[in-house]
Amino acid sequence: MSRIYLDHAATTPLRPEAREAMRRGFEIWANPSSPHAEGRKARAALEEARERVKAALGWDGEVIFTSGASEALAIGLRRAKADRRIVSAVEHDAVFRAAPGAAVIGVAEDCLIDREALADLLAREGRPIVAVQHVNSETGVIQSVSELASQVRDAGGLLLSDCSQSAGKFRLPDADMIVVSAHKLGGPIGIGALLVRDFAMLEPSGGQERGYRAGTENLPAALGFVGALEQRNIAAVTVGEGMGITAIEGQADWLLTPGYAFLDIEYDINRKGGLLQPSSWPDHDPSILSITMPGVSAAAQLIQFDAAGFAVSAGSACSSGTLKPSRTLKAFGVPEADARNTIRVSMGWNSTYDDLMKFAEAWQDIAQKAEKAA
Repeated sequence: MSRIYLDHAATTPLRPEAREAMRRGFEIWANPSSPHAEGRKARAALEEARERVKAALGWDGEVIFTSGASEALAIGLRRAKADRRIVSAVEHDAVFRAAPGAAVIGVAEDCLIDREALADLLAREGRPIVAVQHVNSETGVIQSVSELASQVRDAGGLLLSDCSQSAGKFRLPDADMIVVSAHKLGGPIGIGALLVRDFAMLEPSGGQERGYRAGTENLPAALGFVGALEQRNIAAVTVGEGMGITAIEGQADWLLTPGYAFLDIEYDINRKGGLLQPSSWPDHDPSILSITMPGVSAAAQLIQFDAAGFAVSAGSACSSGTLKPSRTLKAFGVPEADARNTIRVSMGWNSTYDDLMKFAEAWQDIAQKAEKAA
C-alpha cells in the first residue's frame, strides 16, 4: 500500500507550479538590493512577485516578505506601534513566543472569541494590538475576525490575524495585519509574508523590505510562493463570514458535506468519540479535523497509523513532540482525557476522497482492536 499523507496543516507538498517558478527564480541569481543591471533585474522580479501576491489575495495594502509565519508574527506583534498586546487563548505557539506577557482572551461556549472579555481588555489604558487566528490549526474552527475589526478599531487598537491556515482557501478577513505562510498552501518552506495596511503601523528596523525586515530577499522562494498562490481558486464556495473556500480544489462538494466520508462507512466514528466539531460549533475549515479515539492515546494512534501507511499528527507540528495534552484543545473546552486521545487529520491540494475513505477504514480497524483489548 502506498503511503497517504494527511498532515497538510503542518506542511503541504510543493506544487509543480511553485517548483517551476522557483527554477526560473534561481536563474535570476543576483541580489535584488544591488544597483547594477543584474540586481535591478532581480529587483523587478521581486516587486512583480509582491504585486502578484497582493492580486492573488485581494490585498490593497503593503506586503513584507519574511522567512515564514513565525517571523511575520514577530514583526507584527513586536514592532507594531502599540503599547500592549492581547492574544486569543487558541493562538499558535508562535504568537505566544512573539508576545510574551500578552493579555489572553478566552473563547466563549460557542468556541468564538469572548467579545465581553475582549471589550474589558480593550478598555484598559494604552493602544493595543490584538492577535486572533483566522482558522485554527488544530480544529479548523474559523474565528469571525472581520466582526472583531470595528470593536478593536473603535478602541483605537490594531487587529492582526494569523491566516497561515486560511490564505489561499478563504478570502482574507478584515484586519490591519495579516500573516501568511507559503508552505501551508503548496509553496516552498522558508518564506511567508506580513501584510500590513500601512507601514505607519510599524516601527522600521532598517535593512531590506522597505526598511522593515533585514536580510537579502529570497527571490526564488518568493516566486515559488506566487506560483502556488495563483493556483488557488479563492471564490469557489461561500461559507462563514462571506469567505470563499475551495477546501480541496475540485472536490469541495464532498468535503463541505457535514459528516462526509465518516458517515459513508458502517462503523460510526462519531458514536465512538468522533469529530471534535459537533453541529453546535461554529464554521470550521473542513480540511482540518480533530478526532478522538477513546482509550487510545494520541501517541499510540500515531504509531499505528504510521505503520498502516498514514501520516497524521497530534495537534500543531510545532508542539506535537511533547507529551502534554494540547493547550489549544484545552482552551476550546475539550476535557483533558479527550485531548490526550486526539489526533489531527488535515487534507490538502493533492488529497482525494479515496484517501479519506481509506483513513476512515484504518481508524475503524484501530478503534475496534482497542475496544476488544479493553
